[in-house]
Amino acid sequence: MFADYMLNAWVVATIVAVVAPVVGFFVVLRGSAFVAHAVPEAAFAGAAGASLLGLNTIFGIGAFALGASLGIGMLGRRGRHDVVTALALVMMLGAGSLFLSWSTEYAPEIYSLLFGEVLGVSGNEIGLTALLGALCLGAIAVLYRPLLLTSVAPELAAARGIRNHRIDIAFLVVVALATTTAVPVVGALLMFSLMVGPAATARCLTDRPLHAVVLSVVIALLTAWASIAAAYQTNWPVGFFVTAFAFAGYLLAHGARWIRNAYSRPRTPLAGESAA
Repeated sequence: MFADYMLNAWVVATIVAVVAPVVGFFVVLRGSAFVAHAVPEAAFAGAAGASLLGLNTIFGIGAFALGASLGIGMLGRRGRHDVVTALALVMMLGAGSLFLSWSTEYAPEIYSLLFGEVLGVSGNEIGLTALLGALCLGAIAVLYRPLLLTSVAPELAAARGIRNHRIDIAFLVVVALATTTAVPVVGALLMFSLMVGPAATARCLTDRPLHAVVLSVVIALLTAWASIAAAYQTNWPVGFFVTAFAFAGYLLAHGARWIRNAYSRPRTPLAGESAA
């Protein structure tokens, strides 16, 4: 499990598990899970298109993810955000299927565009993944305060002179950057699991933003590491374990919050009992 050929998988999975939940915290806080699902699908179409042209898939992923993010942000300002996101999602899925129908790639390579191939990551991909991940974390650090304020109190942010639409566009660009970082490793579908699952779980356990961000990263790291170990032992797909562990963690956290709220709620005195 810790052999030399597995080292790349551990390193890259760790990078992605740090970047994805940091961005995912704001995805959950802003109620943008649908967007976080649509942008990786656009990246899938970009990867398929780049592969068809014989280009490095990272360029196709970045171009389509950024284009989808900017399109959703700009068109969503003039119409219903969910409608624009849905249309972008189906259009990109359709484009991806078209590109794949023209491609001569083998099925495993097509499969990896959707579900990733974390156990087959080459050493050359580590440096680029780390660079993109650092840029993504740096952007979140710069945007942290206005992003947090526009997420929880957009009216107050506007009163303080913060333009919500500009922050929204900037955040969508960060989502595109995080997608470009993670999709080549975990695939378009699993990116959504690592971005939203740990962050939603952390939000069930704490209401403090910084604590939730740190807890999201811890949960994502445990999910990624446990998934690689389980896949190595069982020879089952890594993607199955990532989604299963992320979903199980959310259910447990949701149950824990429900129990905590039930026991912390003041009991209504019965008839004849003293209110004291």
